[in-house]
Amino acid sequence: MLEKSFYMACLDLGDRSCLVVGAGPIGLEKVEGLLAANARVHVVAKHAGDEVRALAAEGAITLAERPYAPADLEGHLLVVAATEDTALNVEIYEQAEARAMLVNVVDVPPLCNFILPAIVRSGPIAIAISTSGASPALAKRMKREIADMYGEPYARLAERLNGLRGWAKDLFPTYEDRKVFFEGIVNGDPDPVELLRTGDDEAVERLIRERQAAAESIFTAS
Repeated sequence: MLEKSFYMACLDLGDRSCLVVGAGPIGLEKVEGLLAANARVHVVAKHAGDEVRALAAEGAITLAERPYAPADLEGHLLVVAATEDTALNVEIYEQAEARAMLVNVVDVPPLCNFILPAIVRSGPIAIAISTSGASPALAKRMKREIADMYGEPYARLAERLNGLRGWAKDLFPTYEDRKVFFEGIVNGDPDPVELLRTGDDEAVERLIRERQAAAESIFTAS
């Protein structure tokens, strides 16, 4: 049985400062993930790989090529330890915990108070896959399979429905009314996802327009 049960959440890291200790291939992967979330990333490592140095040279991150020091934790929301030094990883974890920081020691769940799931992204859709640290290899396989299952058609439908949110908020008086409208499209017949899979975008547009017209006939008359 796994020792930890994690609470799943999504963090808004936009313009928040995050620290990565270690700048090898795994450290680079964590840096790129944080940059994708619009975080401000600082890296500390004795030796940085060429790609990490290139990111620093272009101003995407700040880089200190020197040994880690406890003071490096100051001012950051979270820290990811991506070193091959077990003693150093334990030190970083304990010092971050003492500061009530979010800390992740890569591939060592007992030394994490948050974990980084595998992510499938397609347009506005993001699906997180976690095995709670039990098997990163299995999480990667699941990521591939889920990406094949929930790909572009879902993203395109999400973008189209997002474009209706302002209209729906103006028309429908309650959240429940909006929920019924959108679920009627998503779960309706014909299936909009299947239509998009076959390239019949016009049928989806026609379906949405018909649902809008029906809703307007009810709620503008009431």
